[in-house]
Amino acid sequence: MVKMAEQIIENHKVAFFRFLNLLVEHEKNLFVGGELVDLFQKSLPDLTQLQRTDIVKVLDMVQEAVVLRQSVFLEIRERIALSEHYRFDLESVTYNGIMVTDYLQAKEQSVFPGSHNNMLTLNFKPFYKRFPSVRDAKSIGSGLEYLNRYLSSEMFNNPDKWKNLLYTFARLHSYDSEQLLMNDRIPDADRLTEAIDKALSYLNTLDDEEPFANIKNELQSLGFEKGLGSNAAIVADTLRMLQSLLESPDPESLKKFISRIPMIFNIVIVSVHGFFAQDKVLGLPDTGGQVVYILDQVKALEKEMIQSLHDAGLDMKPRILILTRLIPEAGETTCNERMEKVAETQNTWILRVPFRAHNPDVTNKWISRFEIYPYLEEFAEDAYVEILARLKRRPDVVIGNYTDGNVVATILARRWGVTQCAIAHALEKSKYLYSDLYWKSQEDQYHFSLQFTADLLAMNSADFVITSSYQEIAGTSTTIGQYESYKSFTMPELYRVEQGINLFHPKFNVVSPGVNENIYFPYSNEDQRFVEIRQKMEEMLFGKDADPEIRGQLKHPERTPIFTMARLDKIKNLTALVRWYGESKELQKIANLIVVAGKIDPEQSGDHEEKDQVHYMHSLMDQYNLNDHMRWIGKLFRKPEAGEVYRVIADHKGIFVQPALFEGFGLTVVEAMNSGLPVFVTQYGGPSEIVENGRSGFHIDPVNAQLSTDKIFRFVRDAQKEPKLWERISNAGINRVHAKYNWKLYSDRLLSLSKIYGFWKFSTNLNASELYAYLDSLYYLLYRPMAHRLLERHG
Repeated sequence: MVKMAEQIIENHKVAFFRFLNLLVEHEKNLFVGGELVDLFQKSLPDLTQLQRTDIVKVLDMVQEAVVLRQSVFLEIRERIALSEHYRFDLESVTYNGIMVTDYLQAKEQSVFPGSHNNMLTLNFKPFYKRFPSVRDAKSIGSGLEYLNRYLSSEMFNNPDKWKNLLYTFARLHSYDSEQLLMNDRIPDADRLTEAIDKALSYLNTLDDEEPFANIKNELQSLGFEKGLGSNAAIVADTLRMLQSLLESPDPESLKKFISRIPMIFNIVIVSVHGFFAQDKVLGLPDTGGQVVYILDQVKALEKEMIQSLHDAGLDMKPRILILTRLIPEAGETTCNERMEKVAETQNTWILRVPFRAHNPDVTNKWISRFEIYPYLEEFAEDAYVEILARLKRRPDVVIGNYTDGNVVATILARRWGVTQCAIAHALEKSKYLYSDLYWKSQEDQYHFSLQFTADLLAMNSADFVITSSYQEIAGTSTTIGQYESYKSFTMPELYRVEQGINLFHPKFNVVSPGVNENIYFPYSNEDQRFVEIRQKMEEMLFGKDADPEIRGQLKHPERTPIFTMARLDKIKNLTALVRWYGESKELQKIANLIVVAGKIDPEQSGDHEEKDQVHYMHSLMDQYNLNDHMRWIGKLFRKPEAGEVYRVIADHKGIFVQPALFEGFGLTVVEAMNSGLPVFVTQYGGPSEIVENGRSGFHIDPVNAQLSTDKIFRFVRDAQKEPKLWERISNAGINRVHAKYNWKLYSDRLLSLSKIYGFWKFSTNLNASELYAYLDSLYYLLYRPMAHRLLERHG
């Protein structure tokens, strides 16, 4: 079957090669897809409309172009998650498909002429051949659903094998030496069906609400133990599920039965970098949405675990430990306390383990997420001992967060032999253009060699991966996803990656987080709001009092507020929003800009990137004379204050703008929406999935200043003329969050994933020793030496 791109190129071959010849005349050797479209539209005026339309279709598929002497190499992504590579010879006017390694070598040569081709090449593809793969790109991120279908199909085709597996799996479960589910009175799988029939006959004679304690002895005599349900009705329902699986397995029955089994009693959640605490940390370096995400996550998870165990008839308290780093010099935070109970939970704690003091001037203080890698292996070793001391047993699941947390989770999960979940939140590789190719020039600042190697190790080791959006994995029809950027890349003079991750592996699952509705609730819920906090936030946002942590006083506070709140780093792109506003006199006449981010005094920041952005923000306010039109607040808010900030802006019929260059999910977006604010969000990443463009908010292109400014201006102007427009978008945003982004859905799905993937590991019995050996080689030959070199730099 001829690919569409090849057919178009063949139809317009002369015109296409004319354009490629123009690329050679440019000084640069590398082009991204958007640049090619812009260059093409400005060139070759004699082409017909059909030629232009068709060639633009191809150029929209091109992710990169590499010019190397009289050859042009293209990566053409005709379908999501699937790229083809081509070499176009301009002298012979011919082209052909090439292997990904040849394409990567061309990239290396274009940037470093004369570089050697005999570089270490990594390829994980052979280790995935024995695993089932999702076939349709639309199903990427639906690993649980695919796995259920696959497993139930296998059960149907091999009934005897799977009966024995289900029997053995059920017999495995115990807690503190107490047998669960079934005992040795059921000696084999053949007797299991008979035992179920007898148990159901007995249960059908009982009242549905009959407690398990009253029927325990009879069920034990038939071979069944506690864990099947808290009363007769639930026990009967569980046994019917098992009976259905044994006789005629289907995906839904499998999911329900495995999700019903009490398997998860203790969870360790790892988040190492930044300041992890419940108060006074948001806005500190490397500390933002990830902390909010995890704290809300564990509260919902604990509730779901308690309910699940209660329904199973077990009277025990689950435990969750959030493993993070103890920072001796923690300022006003509690990050120097070993243990901290999480509020609104029964048995969830923050466990802080210190880094070993190689150089106290370094390890006693906050350490940038880019500099943290030399300490992670020792941290994991110490955490292993501490966790066992606290739990008195190994955890059932280890969940890693961000790159460093996933490194630690990988070490711990491997050592315990338990299920590992990876959550990236954000992968740095996709934040910086050509960060892999030019890794050396940025190594002193970002240490991408360590970070990208750590990502490869963790994402390939994890049993399952959670992402907040589909785009995190596979992007859109025109842009690649965060994980897709790890599929193939090169780091010249270090290694190249032929296939780093298989996006079609069923380990990927989209599980969107929720919003804490106790804090972020609609502005119209007057009975939930606190008058004192509301007045304080009103004064902070619109008041006249001098404050060293605030710059700018609004001359016309009655104008519509345009509001944004985020960390002050490049990827969040807040300074671009300030520039858009400064360049639009029309927008300044009808709206004010309010920014909550960073510090006003750059010397108060310990993050070099934030310092640069602080200086730049000041220069923009000076350049556009914004002191009367803009208010910049460099304060940390407590959670109730953060929620009220959104609502006060909503009281003034304002809007929320999230202009990030890329955002994996966007917690501030769902917070603002649930508070009642119409939102304008980046079209790159998760926010574009959260917001239905034109219905529950609006998408903007952060790299197109004029279009973004015009869209914001038109809405503010129209909403001032027609208040029902503002109310319609506000209500649609609230409804969208209630329907799709709540923590109950999240926690239920996460527990199901943990159980299903645990069953998958057991039932398939795939030999992962070869993959683990490969990962160990990369760890000890690549990652560890690089980490030791960075440690030596730290002294």
